[in-house]
Amino acid sequence: MANNQQATVALIKGADQVPEIAKIDIPSLEPLAMMTEIEAATLCGTDIHLWHSAEKSMPYIPGHESCGIVTDKNGDRYDVTGELVEIGDRIIWAYPFCGECFYCTVANQPTMCDNAARFGREPVAKYPHLLGGCATHQYVPPKSAIVKVPKNVSSELAASAGCALRTIMHGFERLGTVAAYETAVIQGTGPVGLYALAVAKSKGFKRVISIGAPDTRLALAKEWGADETLNIEECTSRNDRIKWIMDQTKGIGADVVIQCAGSAAVSEGLEMVRPGGRYLSIGDGGSSKDIEITPRAMSVKMLNIIGVRSGAGRHFYQALEFLSSAMFPFKDLISGSYPLEHVAEAFAGMKSMSEIKASIIPK
Repeated sequence: MANNQQATVALIKGADQVPEIAKIDIPSLEPLAMMTEIEAATLCGTDIHLWHSAEKSMPYIPGHESCGIVTDKNGDRYDVTGELVEIGDRIIWAYPFCGECFYCTVANQPTMCDNAARFGREPVAKYPHLLGGCATHQYVPPKSAIVKVPKNVSSELAASAGCALRTIMHGFERLGTVAAYETAVIQGTGPVGLYALAVAKSKGFKRVISIGAPDTRLALAKEWGADETLNIEECTSRNDRIKWIMDQTKGIGADVVIQCAGSAAVSEGLEMVRPGGRYLSIGDGGSSKDIEITPRAMSVKMLNIIGVRSGAGRHFYQALEFLSSAMFPFKDLISGSYPLEHVAEAFAGMKSMSEIKASIIPK
């Protein structure tokens, strides 16, 4: 690709400022890097949280869930299955973990790597500039794990696998074995919560209960197999919601509660878990708010409290394979598609929750 070409991008220049459309030069590729033409980028809650905050990295290109076509590469690259990546392949890719730090090498926890670039928030002034999905082109760093997208998975859904679903796959890996008698409660009916519901159903839980809002998202949860749903806009009392879960579980509590709603839901969710149960916290990973956990949760109740952050290459692969299975009407998750020039409308829809998951189609 000629170095004098330009990409069209959306830029966030300040907290809550309307994204602006701009042109940026497409950089030359370092060894083993690739350039993609974006087919679709999807937005999630993290994009809105970053938009609200006064990030030092501004201006930046938003969007960390991307699916693109390889248009240029500087050397041979292979996907997570060992297949050569060719120009014209449709791919998604993981954050570029360094592979050299304690977390990457000793702890085998690469998602904890402090040296990784994080897409959708890196300053555009810093090489390689194009590290956000709300653009016509995105740079794929040399150390990013790559996964080819199955033919029967749309680019919009493939993009959503790059955050919401890959994190769910990582979470269920850490959760461990599911028993056939177990009940799971999912806190949240956003994209993360809905994907958690789908994976929970596929893992063999006897019952899966979804808690969230608004009605449109709860209706989708029911369509995807939720055995019961609770609207938090109607049941506004924390104690009433906990009591409702206890009533649903014969006074014992859920075997597993999965938090996909934000840190404010944690203390409530811990009360919904049965003694000896498991609490998996996924949502609101970027929050700086403190939460209180009483010693009773860990000692008297003997809970297993599990956290999860991001995902490695294998989780991206698992996410795409799950989408390829077509076990659920996944396409319903994408509630609105916008051209790049209307990215501000997509952000507004995500902020107001009128969109479940908005996608940006640059072409």
